[in-house]
Amino acid sequence: MITSYRMTPKRRFLSALFGGRVDRTPVGSATSVATVEQEEMTGCYFPEAHVDGVKMAHLAAGAYEILGYDCIMPVFSVVAESAALGCEIDWGDKENMPINRSSPWKEPEDVVIPDDFLERPTTKACLDAIKILRKTYGDRVAIMGKVMGPWTLAYHMHGIQDFLMETITEPEKVRLFLTKLKEITILFGKAQIEAGADVLCVADHATGDLVSAKTYFDFLLPLHKELTLKIGCPMVLHICGNTLDRMKYIAESGFDCFHFDSKVDAKDAVKEIDGKISLMGNVNNPEVLLNGNPSEVSEKVAYALRAGVQIVGPECAVPLKTPLENLKEIVNAVESFFECV
Repeated sequence: MITSYRMTPKRRFLSALFGGRVDRTPVGSATSVATVEQEEMTGCYFPEAHVDGVKMAHLAAGAYEILGYDCIMPVFSVVAESAALGCEIDWGDKENMPINRSSPWKEPEDVVIPDDFLERPTTKACLDAIKILRKTYGDRVAIMGKVMGPWTLAYHMHGIQDFLMETITEPEKVRLFLTKLKEITILFGKAQIEAGADVLCVADHATGDLVSAKTYFDFLLPLHKELTLKIGCPMVLHICGNTLDRMKYIAESGFDCFHFDSKVDAKDAVKEIDGKISLMGNVNNPEVLLNGNPSEVSEKVAYALRAGVQIVGPECAVPLKTPLENLKEIVNAVESFFECV
């Protein structure tokens, strides 16, 4: 149902997150929309913006100030937790995101959360950035935090290949890893809410490209239900890749919204979710946003809107060389769509 009055971006985003009334569909992403062009416009560059809360906040604010989106999400990379937990990190440069270079935890007994975890450079920068954004934009723009879920943390801290193999060969070891790793998700997630985030994204990459729907159901669904209860705030789940075969489980997970990939057709996603939670996404990154043109972006946005996606935006963290005109076109396309309704 569309309202007849104008909403603030924050109210629009939060209302859509819960499946409520909006003046138009909001635009936003649970993952990074930072680009090289925005780095140059703000003077805040990677890799410094991953460890400096002021630079992180200023660059992240481009989502609203430059792109016109309805939410700001400052946690650009996926290594905040793993860096704070002792992984070796390749920090990249202004054109490349950081990546893990080591996986130090071999057994569940190795899982130790340092007493100063929230004070380490990457985690502290995220919390500082959220505080700054809350103070500057909190009355009018939705502020979103982001944490890695236990499945993703296992990839980072134990290693993808070993962890996935052990789901078959040593399932109890996997369960013990996940049980211990979830405490990191809860700790960092609650800290981001206390810092001022309105919404929390949990990125937990149990994608259909790597694991089956049964694996998600057996190992992760109970933990996701526990996470949403214990953290307790408005929450978004992000999983890359084809997730259509597990969406019926995700709809029962306790998350308020699912940020999904273009590998899932928007109409199929809406049908599978069946109104149980909201959907965010799923404009294609490599073909449309990075290498396409505004006309192609507009076409994909209109398709998602007609399908019934509640929050439209990129499918995942955008490539850093994505043209601004394509990212801005998402908002233009949404506004044009509703002018014609």
